[in-house]
Amino acid sequence: MQRKFQEILHSYKRNVFQLEHHQKDTESITKECMDICEDVLAQKYHYHFHKLPDADRAEIINMINNYTREAILPPVVEQIVERHVILERRVTALQQMIEEMLEVLSDPKIESGAI
Repeated sequence: MQRKFQEILHSYKRNVFQLEHHQKDTESITKECMDICEDVLAQKYHYHFHKLPDADRAEIINMINNYTREAILPPVVEQIVERHVILERRVTALQQMIEEMLEVLSDPKIESGAI
């Protein structure tokens, strides 16, 4: 049984390594991240003032908002989404590993000592 668990763990580690380093997976992760980033950045968030600002102040706030949206926010959102997508895939691989381990443990051959 210990050998079977080692094989399952090795398979999990191999899957995670391929996920993070394989060119095909990297391209699919990048494409998925960019799609999510475009959706997030396309959402318009509005703010309103409790008191109406004068025109100069409103223009400055608008410039800061535009700069933040166009220059600062995209790379930050891309990194957050990339980490999120990779973690989702790692959790899926971990879930498969746990399912395999539970199948091994629930195998009737193990209970009778045949393995």
